[in-house]
Amino acid sequence: MKIVAERRSVLKTFALSMATSAIGLASAQAKPATAAVEQGLTPPGATRLDALKMRLTQAPRRRDVGNVPMIVNNPEQWDQEALMEVLSYRPAPRQVWDNTNLAGPWLNLMRNALNSQIWSFKHPDFLAVSVTHGTAQLALYDQAIWDKYQLTRLASDEFRTNTLIIEQKSAGADPANYEDSNGPFSGEDNSIPALMRRGVVFMACHNAIWEHAAALIKLGSNPDKLSHGAVAAELTNHLVDGVVLIPGAAGTLPELQQVGFHYAT
Repeated sequence: MKIVAERRSVLKTFALSMATSAIGLASAQAKPATAAVEQGLTPPGATRLDALKMRLTQAPRRRDVGNVPMIVNNPEQWDQEALMEVLSYRPAPRQVWDNTNLAGPWLNLMRNALNSQIWSFKHPDFLAVSVTHGTAQLALYDQAIWDKYQLTRLASDEFRTNTLIIEQKSAGADPANYEDSNGPFSGEDNSIPALMRRGVVFMACHNAIWEHAAALIKLGSNPDKLSHGAVAAELTNHLVDGVVLIPGAAGTLPELQQVGFHYAT
């Protein structure tokens, strides 16, 4: 019986390896992420977080699709390699944020969580993940797509442009002085690029992309008269660098919780 159990274990490991290899081959032509990592903002001692950031930078992103379905059912249709890197990250604690409101305090809350975990509780490898959907996901599209599709019509009045992807001048302050009230760890730089350099992973929901495409078509913000699937594909292709595309926010949250991420909203 022991031999049979060991053989089953070997076969299971082999099958998983083959599946991973197949995904890798299928994505060979996908481009790697190019998130802003040139000026790291992780604290001294965050060796495992820095390693994760590097692996995520190297993981491919699929941003050349021409049409997408309403429900994705194949790992090739989302950023599977990057998602698996996050799910495999083991240093604790890890926190996943369920972010839905563009105009809410979500970036500020994640920044405060990072500051407390890193400097108060001495967890330099703390990982925060934003599972982003609803209007909050509008912040994950680049300005070019905001302009083309007039995404401000889906956002609140205070967002005439995507200001959350613009880093503030405080980013140039000395990162060694984490107590600087005007520095990169302060509320003066609640931006997506700054949080990415601190190791925060932003995930974009395919279902939200599909819903945004539907809303834009209904509003008449479809200058090329594209199909629903083609508009959703173009939104997907214009996610900001470094974002991880997932099949759905509500469905991915349990996957993260299952491996030990603490839920926050």
